[in-house]
Amino acid sequence: MNTTAISLPAPSYRVEKTSLANGLRVVLAPDHTAPVVAVAVHYDVGFRSEPEGRTGFAHLFEHLMFQGSENVGKAEHPKYVQAAGGMFNGSTHPDHTDYYELLPSGALERALFLEADRMRAPRITRENLDNQIAVVQEEIRVNVMNRPYGGFPWITLPPVAFDTFPNAHNGYGDFHELAAASLDDAEDFFDKYYAPGNAVLTVVGDFDVENALAMIGRYFGEIPVRAVPVRPSFAEPVRADERRSVLTDPLAPRPALAVGYRVPDPALDLPTFLAYDVLTHVLSAGDASRLERRLVQKDRSVIGVSTYLGTFGDPFDQRDPLLLTFEARHPAESTPETILAAVDEEFDRLTTDGLERGELARVQSRIVAGLLREADDALGRALGMATFELHRGRPELINELPGLVGAVTSDEVRAAAAALRAQGRAVLELRAGAAS
Repeated sequence: MNTTAISLPAPSYRVEKTSLANGLRVVLAPDHTAPVVAVAVHYDVGFRSEPEGRTGFAHLFEHLMFQGSENVGKAEHPKYVQAAGGMFNGSTHPDHTDYYELLPSGALERALFLEADRMRAPRITRENLDNQIAVVQEEIRVNVMNRPYGGFPWITLPPVAFDTFPNAHNGYGDFHELAAASLDDAEDFFDKYYAPGNAVLTVVGDFDVENALAMIGRYFGEIPVRAVPVRPSFAEPVRADERRSVLTDPLAPRPALAVGYRVPDPALDLPTFLAYDVLTHVLSAGDASRLERRLVQKDRSVIGVSTYLGTFGDPFDQRDPLLLTFEARHPAESTPETILAAVDEEFDRLTTDGLERGELARVQSRIVAGLLREADDALGRALGMATFELHRGRPELINELPGLVGAVTSDEVRAAAAALRAQGRAVLELRAGAAS
């Protein structure tokens, strides 16, 4: 059994940090290996921050930010990026909203101008609000209401696992609450959460640091300083008792099961948190993983299984509290009780016997290979550094994570399995309404 750190490759990307007078944090990571540059702006607001009665507002506002700004007309932001040979997007997460571009390095100034213009003055109009409410409602129809397993389990498990509105509500949004959103709501949301002091600007790729800083100062430096909201705590106690719920999906051809377990706060104890990340890979990453061998290959009680940390499967893109989620789709003849009993047995076996010879090193190598692959791409590196800065204040974690993963021991993974087994899990059973 592995009880000491193993040696794994780690990157050594250059990372520089500064802040503007208006509070905007800036992370710069020059790398001249390819003639591209990634620009990302992360705002410290996600769907956990939206007010009661306005579910889905953080995502709705992400859409509004693409509707033009003071010097950029409607639909022109995408046009300018694509005309330069670049790509763009944005996304809403539990604890942040991000906007980003990947372009040829000669187009850096264009990306900085576009992001600064909408940080300063997006076009928040009744017309833009109404058409984006309609767009988001259509997204919900396509991705949730009219799709098998739509929203399962990222929308449907949190109400079972948590008690408070920030943690339990539907981040995609309720149709009626979206429709009731007012222009005042949108303007207040912008004023409160889209201040430069509530954001991180990250630039990664082929650029000169001094030139980039001059452009950043030119475009972002004159954005007025505004008050930054106090970051609330969304903490909830870990339950001792199990909680269960059942839903019927009228479009699902097979039943499914989702189980949520609470994990430690990564901001308070990252090494312990990483043991849970290693555990998820021990359980379900690859054909040699524990639950893949037990549930899929041996018992044949499920069709597919996955375990992961975080709402969307990224263990590093949100703050506490977050879940380790077990998810499986299974034949009708398999019962949730049978599957849960097998999962419990595997946790007990891990707790009692620990890891097999070579298992930890194999899993650690797999995790680190994924981290290196994500960081090798300029955009992936920019998004990773930005979230590390926003949530932990340390973008250099992108260089340190491989070593931290390699330092996780078999005993720490065993302790993580034991802790999950001891707590009150959240169990969501999905029944297949489309089954013949």
